[in-house]
Amino acid sequence: MTVAVEPYLRARRGEGRKLLVPYVTGGLGKHWLEVVRAVVDAGADAVEIGIPFSDPVMDGVTIQEASQRAIALDATPRSILMEAASLDVGVPLLVMTYYNLVLHAGLERFAAELAVAGIGGAIIPDLPLDELAPWAEAADEAGVETVLLAAPTTTPERVVAICERSRGFVYGVSLMGVTGERTSLAAQAGEMGARLKAVTDKPALLGVGISTPQQAAEASQFADGVVVGSALVRRLLQGGGPSEAADFIASVRTALDAG
Repeated sequence: MTVAVEPYLRARRGEGRKLLVPYVTGGLGKHWLEVVRAVVDAGADAVEIGIPFSDPVMDGVTIQEASQRAIALDATPRSILMEAASLDVGVPLLVMTYYNLVLHAGLERFAAELAVAGIGGAIIPDLPLDELAPWAEAADEAGVETVLLAAPTTTPERVVAICERSRGFVYGVSLMGVTGERTSLAAQAGEMGARLKAVTDKPALLGVGISTPQQAAEASQFADGVVVGSALVRRLLQGGGPSEAADFIASVRTALDAG
């Protein structure tokens, strides 16, 4: 059953909750579906499922390695979506992938396959706003919410346009650079969150470089919540399974709840 992204996140935010969206690489080992279920049980408000791509330009070494491992295990967009269709976790599911895969599958076909799999949203970081229309039309028709990203270098006018067109939530990139763990929260994170909150009432989440429960809590002071990816994926690459994933996400949830 598909859970619509934006209404769900708005409702959770309305309860005074800071939003938490973990990233899990689809097809990374035979237990990846159990990892998704575990992080939901640990307090995730939505889950971003990565569809591996051979040249993930936004991603650093951790998610690159996870993508390569999943591809080596014969994970494909279709196999991941077929497996994801068995998830019935009660929170929104989104995919994150790159436009080459979407284009190769066919825009209407890919959007329809997401909908059939119960995926409510899509994040395609290398598809700019100016070139979004063909995909957005297909996604809207299929009921898939397209989340757009704004970066620290995005102009004020473009931030407004991105917020207006984004569906589900607006993804604020908290630093210039690729995904990966950092020792401290980037100074740009607070500014990015403030810029989004100043121009939109849509849920605004910060991601990229948010690596610890403490950093998540700090970032959430400037936005409605956080996306946490590399810190979780690293634990999976090091042999951690659903239990370790749940423990880490529960620690982030606790920090967010404590404010």
